[in-house]
Amino acid sequence: MSETSKDRVVVITGASAGIGAALAATVAQRGGRPVLVARHRAALEAVAARCAGRADVRVADVTRRAEVEAVVSATLHARGRIDVWVNNAGRGITRVVSQLTDEDFDEMMTVNVKSVLYAMQAVLPHFRARRAGHIINVSSMLGRAPFVPFRSAYSAAKHAVNGLTVNLRLELAQEFPDIVVAAVHPGIVATEFGNKALHGGPDSRQLPGAQSAEEVAAIIADMMDTRQVDVYTRPEARQAVAAYFAADDMAAVERRAAMSFRR
Repeated sequence: MSETSKDRVVVITGASAGIGAALAATVAQRGGRPVLVARHRAALEAVAARCAGRADVRVADVTRRAEVEAVVSATLHARGRIDVWVNNAGRGITRVVSQLTDEDFDEMMTVNVKSVLYAMQAVLPHFRARRAGHIINVSSMLGRAPFVPFRSAYSAAKHAVNGLTVNLRLELAQEFPDIVVAAVHPGIVATEFGNKALHGGPDSRQLPGAQSAEEVAAIIADMMDTRQVDVYTRPEARQAVAAYFAADDMAAVERRAAMSFRR
């Protein structure tokens, strides 16, 4: 697989808005061929219009395994290969653990975890046949440091994504060292994520310190070249996570972080 970005075929789920839409534009600007995946054609077509004629649109519900497999087949038919698959589709929640229903938890696991599993399993035969490929799973700081209680099941889902990411990387490491399985961990991003969370929630665009979707997208696009397997979108985040897990009193760290977020 070429190490350059020219004509790199990059499948992006959740590409109709937010980080996914920004990443599509970034990939196109760098000479790649973004494949835009989401449920709503009109929104995807609007994103494709920002990609200088380089994007393909694939309407699919990534919580349905057969539809994910169809995206793989259609992309291979149209482009002949897939170089990178970015699992970006996801949804938040605004509900604390004690109030979670079965439906809440199932929704979080289906949208945020099963979609990732289906995609990795669907694209893997192609990557194995080529003995190369790149999967990037968009996780979250809340998958490492779950300091926002009302994001409860979303945090749990992103912890699961991180576990799947590492375990697939280990599964492939010996026989397929050129298949990269990576995760990226954004913090607060100025998108409609908060507004569109299950049960509503604070507008992420109004929260202090929110990164732009374009900044996060550039970091993800850089990962396609650096092939780093675990990336934080803020330089101080890795140290904060390391300090949390190394702390003698993790509960004290959690309380301070939660209070800071509420302010």
